[in-house]
Amino acid sequence: MNETIDIVTKNGEPTGKTALKSEAHKNGWYHNTIHLWLFTSEGKILLQQRSQKKVIYPLLWDVSVAGHIDAGETFINAVLRETKEEIGLLLEPNNLYHIGTFLHKTNYGNIQDNEFHQVFLAELHIEFNKLIPQEDEVENLKLVTLKEFDALLKDSKTNNHFVASNSNYYKFILNTIKERYNT
Repeated sequence: MNETIDIVTKNGEPTGKTALKSEAHKNGWYHNTIHLWLFTSEGKILLQQRSQKKVIYPLLWDVSVAGHIDAGETFINAVLRETKEEIGLLLEPNNLYHIGTFLHKTNYGNIQDNEFHQVFLAELHIEFNKLIPQEDEVENLKLVTLKEFDALLKDSKTNNHFVASNSNYYKFILNTIKERYNT
């Protein structure tokens, strides 16, 4: 989809301007996205395999849910919408915990991606087999233990599992889940 998104400054401040996502990526304009990391009470993290149809990092494993924030949309509403769209899960706003904002700047050929990831955590309270992956966005889903996540992360430069350049971000997520939930 080529939705209309809000453009922000390099410091993340609103500019009052909007643009199509494709234009923002073409011109390197800064904008916000959401990332939601879901975990279970048993200490497992839900990972999403990016669809083979994706231009950027197809078939690599990544955050449970991610997406662009529509123009005028709040971060919370974007998390709720993207979660429903990508994995068929309805969440309540009071189950979301905003744990930080991360600037992600990467060039993918003709795409200059300058995104502020608004990062949230939530506990997964339904059975894994009840999740419904969105075909155009999600190739597959899986639950991994924190130990498995860490092992996959340590070998990410060679195992073609995670986006290797996001290693520090993934470590932050892993440590935050461990600390916050004593898992």
